[in-house]
This record gives sequence, C-alpha cells and structure tokens, in this order.
Amino acid sequence: MRILIKNGTVIDTHPSVTVSPATDVLIDGDRIEAVGQGLPEDGAEVIDATGRLVLPGFVDSHRHTWQASHRAIVADADIQGYFRTVLGELAPSLTPADVHAGNLAGARECLDAGVTTLLDWTQVTQTPEHADALVAALRESGIRAVLGYCPQDFAAEPYRVRDTHMRGDGLLTMAIAALGPEIAGEERALQEWRLARDLDLPVTAHLGGSSPEQAHAALMFLHDNGLLDRPTTYIHAIHYSDEDFKLIAGTGGSVSVSPVDELTLGIGYPVTGRAAAAGATVSLSADTVTCGPGDMFSLMRAAFAMERGRGNLAFTTRDVLRMATLGGAETVGLGAVTGSLTPGKQADLILLRTDTPGMSGTRDPIGAIVLNADTSAVETVLVAGRFRKRGGRLL
Repeated sequence: MRILIKNGTVIDTHPSVTVSPATDVLIDGDRIEAVGQGLPEDGAEVIDATGRLVLPGFVDSHRHTWQASHRAIVADADIQGYFRTVLGELAPSLTPADVHAGNLAGARECLDAGVTTLLDWTQVTQTPEHADALVAALRESGIRAVLGYCPQDFAAEPYRVRDTHMRGDGLLTMAIAALGPEIAGEERALQEWRLARDLDLPVTAHLGGSSPEQAHAALMFLHDNGLLDRPTTYIHAIHYSDEDFKLIAGTGGSVSVSPVDELTLGIGYPVTGRAAAAGATVSLSADTVTCGPGDMFSLMRAAFAMERGRGNLAFTTRDVLRMATLGGAETVGLGAVTGSLTPGKQADLILLRTDTPGMSGTRDPIGAIVLNADTSAVETVLVAGRFRKRGGRLL
C-alpha cells in the first residue's frame, strides 16, 4: 500500500529539527520512501495535509503501561506511597487478564496521543501467563513497543519470552528491565546485566535515584565489573554528578527523564539539561499515569519550563521536541528504525491539526507543538505505514 501525505508542514528531526512548508511524504508499505515537494501520486492513496503538521511519532522511553487501569490512584503520594500502594498492594493481586486490560488501555492511550513507540517497563511478569498477556496486549494495540522484561528468574523464562514473542513484523522488541544495584543489590545486578549479555539485549534500569553517594557507588560498581558494555538506559538519574554523566555518555548510555513524576513523587529535579550537556542521549517518559499525565505534550511542556526555570535559556523547544522523538528512539535502541522522517525508516508518523481553538494562529510550528498542542490536535497516527488513528478517531 502506497500513501502520499501531500502539502503538509513537515517537521523532521534529523540531522537537526527543521520545518518544511508545503511538503509531501511518500510511504511505500511500512517505510518512508521519499520526502519532498511535488512528489508524484503514482496510484497512491492521497492524504491532503494542508493545514496539518506532519512529524515523526513520539517515543516514550519508559512507561509502566499496565498501570493505566489505576489512573491517578496515588495522585498525592510520594515515592514511598507509590511503592506501597501500586507495587506492594496492587501488582501482586493482578491476574493475567488484569494486566492485559491495563496494557491494552495504556498502549491505546499512547496511540491516541501520538506516541507511536514506547518502552513498556513491566514489573508484573510473575508468571509466564502474565508475560504472555502483556505481549498480547501490545500486539493487539498495533503500537511499536520494546518489552522491558523484568525477570523473575534467570533460567528458562527470559529465553522463552524472547524466542516466543520477538519475531515477525519487528513491531515488538525486548530489553532487560533491571532492578539494578541501588534497588536490588549488587548480586542481582550482576545476574541482570549478564542475562542481558547472554540474550544480546539492552538494559533499562532505574538508576541514580537514591542519593548522590549511592548513585555514584552503584555506577562505579557497574563500571568496575565491566557491565557498561551493554547499552544501558538510566531512568531518572537524578543524583548523578556532571562527571558521572560524562561516564554515562562515554559508555554509550542514555537518560530517560520523567519530568512530571520526578517532581510530584518527590524524587528530585529533572536532569534534562545536565545530562544533555554531558553528551548523553536524553529522552522523555511518562513513567506512570497513577500520578501523572500520559501524553507527550504535557511532558514536553514540563521539561521545557523546568529547564528554562533553572536559568538554562539556551534550552529550546527544538531541543525538547527532538528528545520526544529521535532522542526517545535512540534511547530505546530504535534510532535506525524510527524517530525521524528519513527515507528508508519505518513510517511511524503523526498529523496534527492547526485549526483547533488551541492551535489556530500558529506562527512557529515547533513552538506550538511544545507549548500549545494537546491530544485533541492529533488527527492521524500511522505505525509502520498502518493507520492507527484517522480523522481524530482510534481505529
């Protein structure tokens, strides 16, 4: 199937964030074939994008997707209250059907808001049936996802999940969701990173969130044991020093910032600018809708305002839009697959309306996306060239 998105304002992110008015995007099957003006129709289905912003789909680099079924349940809690209620009380009681419902709802929420790719960081893999239910929900939704698999054992089950589910159309890939040395201790961390090496998978872990001393000591433990050869995403990373961030960047690490939840849960002030200044790849994530928003517009606004509020006026709307797209794709290991409109990449893209009350009169498209847009502007969503939302409605 060929689709020609015609005469839109195209916003791309590679090699830099640019705006191209009256531009077409040609899709052939699941890939972007060409971007330019006056592209031939050649029998393609034509989508008139006049008055629309066309850009890569958003990428959420860390979301506990199953928690969509418990939205705002700990809206006023701190991090200990979140642990106690969501992970201590709710998670152990959930059946495979429960986690399937939560994951499907959460993935559809993402698509509705223009998030075409997410890393699903899941702690509810207590049985093989739970893991299978989580995967089934992601596949049913049609989203592109990285299953952040948190192992309950280190024997056969992680291998079964990889060999059973990581196949086919490439929409689903896998990472090891590690508890890490700060949460679960050094012995388990060794097992987690070694498992990732054996399975040839990246690692995503909540790191740097305890205290400056513990954050640095845990990072040195990983470094001294030669574990940083695995691509690693550092979630939150609140308490790292600038030198720690240089080590993270130098070993190919990436940072996933959850700008709203880090403040509302009392974890600390987001490190968006400091991590980027050290050369690390930085991305944005919703974390959990039990105490925060689930759309990328809210996250971009929060990250932009907080960084500017620190006095970093060199931080721009272009910077934060790139973090929400290509930065997220690079963080989850899919930078060669999605995150920009580069020909040859997967056709994961969204169309935003500019005729809604909140978007009319747009002069700077990038500024409007970051500062003014919300989910009501998301008219069309494609993942791998397939419509997942069209005419403002999920399909």
